[in-house]
Amino acid sequence: MAKKSSGSSGQRVPKKLYKDELERLQIELVEMQRWVAETGTRVLVIFEGRDAAGKGGAIKRITEHLSPRHVRVVALPKPGKRERGQWYFQRYIEHLPTEGEIVLMDRSWYNRAGVERVMGYCTDDQYQRFLRQAPIVEQLLIDEGIILLKYWFSVSDEEQQARFIAREEDPMKRWKLSPTDLQSIKRWEDYSRAKDAMFAATDTPGSPWWMVESDDKRTSRLNSISHLLDSIPYKHLDREKISIPDRPAADDYERPPIEQFHSVPDIAGKLGKK
Repeated sequence: MAKKSSGSSGQRVPKKLYKDELERLQIELVEMQRWVAETGTRVLVIFEGRDAAGKGGAIKRITEHLSPRHVRVVALPKPGKRERGQWYFQRYIEHLPTEGEIVLMDRSWYNRAGVERVMGYCTDDQYQRFLRQAPIVEQLLIDEGIILLKYWFSVSDEEQQARFIAREEDPMKRWKLSPTDLQSIKRWEDYSRAKDAMFAATDTPGSPWWMVESDDKRTSRLNSISHLLDSIPYKHLDREKISIPDRPAADDYERPPIEQFHSVPDIAGKLGKK
């Protein structure tokens, strides 16, 4: 098992070095996924942390070149009426990995110990029950053979504020801002206390939390992906030699006139032209 990290060095990784190392790690992720699929291993990775801490960006870089047949990202909306009447863990259990699959949870059952606790969306009894049950549930998953990893992305209040402002100014990122997200600014200390209490109850020897310092996104992505790879006992598998056949000579087939079909307008071809 990897040793606990003391945090990042604070140095921003140069862009060229970042891209080169990210490419190397993503190649390893492809090898790791192939091993997972071939061996029937089940992997569950939980991503938690402050709002705008970079969880989504890390998940995107992990899945970018992986096969969607063997990896899923789970980001559940708020529970509906029926789900609110279930055992709290029930709707999450439905999304656990099957054989040969990697599941990445962008937020998880730890919503109860974070936003639900801080915003008053659950009762104190529900919260205390969760803290008692979470380590038990996770140990059951581990006993079942599931590889479980939990990452907490930590971001400073100054950097979080800057990222919120950037999201508000970017029309492609405004959807990331919700009233609950904005409340995290006013309730910074409340979330800190909730996180401390959550760690005290659920940071166990069998299922520890791994901290990811994420003020610098490049650093956090490289560190989290590297640790993920180090935590999976995968091996490079031999590949069968592939021989791409020569294309056969054309026969008497004639393609129907293209005018018979509906074509997408060539907007790209008009770019830069008056």
